Amino acid sequence: MRLLISYASLTLPVVSYVLANDQYVIGVAPTTTEPEWFKTRPQSFQGYTATGAAPFLAQTNPAPFGNPATYTANHPLETSQPIRGAKDRNIFHHMGILSPYYPRSDGFGVDEYPRPKGSNITQMHMLHRHGSRYPNKDEGDDFANWAKTLTNAISHGVIFNDELSFIHNWTYTLGANILTPRGREDLLESGILNFFNYGHLYTPGTKIVARTTTQDRMLKSAENFLAGFFHLDWDEHANLLAMIEEQNFNTSLQAKNACPNAMNISFDDYVSDTVTEWKSHYLAHRTQHLNHLSTNYNWTTNDSFTAQTLCAYETVALGYSPWCALFTFPEWEGFSYTYDLTFGGNAGFQCPISRAMGITWVEEFLARVESRSFSTPGSSSAANLTLNTNPTTFPTNQSLYFDFVHDKILLGVLTAFGLRQFADLPFPDYTPDDNNVKLPRHHDFQTAKIIPFAGRLNIEIIRAPHKIHPCRTHDPHQDTYIRDTGETEYVHFLLNQRTVPLHKSLPECVFRSDGWCELDSFLRAQRDSLRKAEYDFTCVGEWDLGEFGEVQDGVPVRKGGIKLYCRYVV
Repeated sequence: MRLLISYASLTLPVVSYVLANDQYVIGVAPTTTEPEWFKTRPQSFQGYTATGAAPFLAQTNPAPFGNPATYTANHPLETSQPIRGAKDRNIFHHMGILSPYYPRSDGFGVDEYPRPKGSNITQMHMLHRHGSRYPNKDEGDDFANWAKTLTNAISHGVIFNDELSFIHNWTYTLGANILTPRGREDLLESGILNFFNYGHLYTPGTKIVARTTTQDRMLKSAENFLAGFFHLDWDEHANLLAMIEEQNFNTSLQAKNACPNAMNISFDDYVSDTVTEWKSHYLAHRTQHLNHLSTNYNWTTNDSFTAQTLCAYETVALGYSPWCALFTFPEWEGFSYTYDLTFGGNAGFQCPISRAMGITWVEEFLARVESRSFSTPGSSSAANLTLNTNPTTFPTNQSLYFDFVHDKILLGVLTAFGLRQFADLPFPDYTPDDNNVKLPRHHDFQTAKIIPFAGRLNIEIIRAPHKIHPCRTHDPHQDTYIRDTGETEYVHFLLNQRTVPLHKSLPECVFRSDGWCELDSFLRAQRDSLRKAEYDFTCVGEWDLGEFGEVQDGVPVRKGGIKLYCRYVV
């Protein structure tokens, strides 16, 4: 059944917004037999938005921080302020999911190798996080309330001394939910970078389909990327499908909205005890020091963490934040690890819904790479079957695919692919009498490295005339081919411009020094990914959330081998 609703006071594009059961459509009556899927203006379902104060970095920037010889011009953010213990390291590479994008010099365990002569990249599939943003509405409300608390305290005689003295002149001015200017730049630059890397795959005179959601920062991220990849008239080269981001609407790009358990369970509460204890450890000394500088004010661990978070948000919004220099480099490493714990538990392998959140995009990727129709049952994924079974909105014959998502979906996709390299998340191992910050061992699940603002996964499909030798070297005279073999296709995963070694996670992929995997072997590894995701059980079944740390494979733990189902009837 199709229900068409026309709003007299609101002009909506004919986008045929589809509910979770694919039965109800909200839009205006179409004037043609084919809905106008790709109209993105006027916006709708963009969510709450608020623009923050304009930056004035030329006036507020205190650089060169007392030493003219070390002056570095802002580009565009001011990130050169001196941090105790940094030793030429950058704290903005250690801000968890709030880290500005940067290509890491350290990769994921393998070297980078050039494409062998005679081989060709035939497809590139990209999954891209939005750019730097303002706090979400709940975060912004908390920051605003905290600012009021400080202002009220000052009005009642509280004095903040020394490095906290700036609080007497500080005000909270950030917006909410939308991209910051840096966020727009993130995606524009990424579009340009990806054009340099993959522009040849675009066939002039054609229109590819790119996908995003209706949330404001998601739509604007996609548009800025496409402007960078093509130019300002990108809509002559691409159709942008904005899929509704609201509860009970199906889309792989925000799968939780079609998953009742994902919407109803608080995974922040799930990780809160571990995270709270960790904050109390790594911020203990700093909190004591800042409390000493706060006359008649009880400065707490929460105050310290709020100050760190404001450093990250203010820097990408205003270019500079006075909160940053309050903390030492190890304390910034502790801050980043806080996000590792949080997102491991609410979106990674330690989260019971992670595979379910990413499996729909994985199934879409498999359909695209095999150039076949999407056929995953609706009860096994968050797919919008109205769109995914229509070749106009879900083509599978492109050489380039651009999709834009949130951080948790990107993590869910890595989990659903079974890339267990990113299950490596050690829990805190400090003791109460540790006086210094005791960071966990090195681990592969680092949110700053995996899902920074504007983080992206590029998946290349490469066709070679022969098998490529698995033990490659950087010797230009080495023959990289095994000459007595036939044409072979490979898949190459790049996460934030560094190779993810597929053999490290997938037994079907043999060890290769370049981290690639033969495409047939990779597809064989993915044949069981849909079953492993247990989408139906995860999203509408009854299961015990348990303790943080019990889940290690992105699905609910089945205790006693019993599955209890509670199907929702729509």
